[in-house]
Amino acid sequence: MLKRIFLDHPEAVDESYLQHLRVASSFGLTMILAGSACLLHGVVPALFTRTGSNAIRRLHERMVGARTSRRTVS
Repeated sequence: MLKRIFLDHPEAVDESYLQHLRVASSFGLTMILAGSACLLHGVVPALFTRTGSNAIRRLHERMVGARTSRRTVS
């Protein structure tokens, strides 16, 4: 049961538990900060005009790039 909860998904993406914790936390923090910038942009449109879209682009590249590089190396 504990293996299924804590280890199955990290193993499925070829990461240890701690590696997955670090990567997922980094993604989450980036999304929180970018989301905050988007909220501020809604109030003051001149602020953070590209922050949200840039963050999404970078996260997508990291996620897809990581999958692609793991498949190539394996």
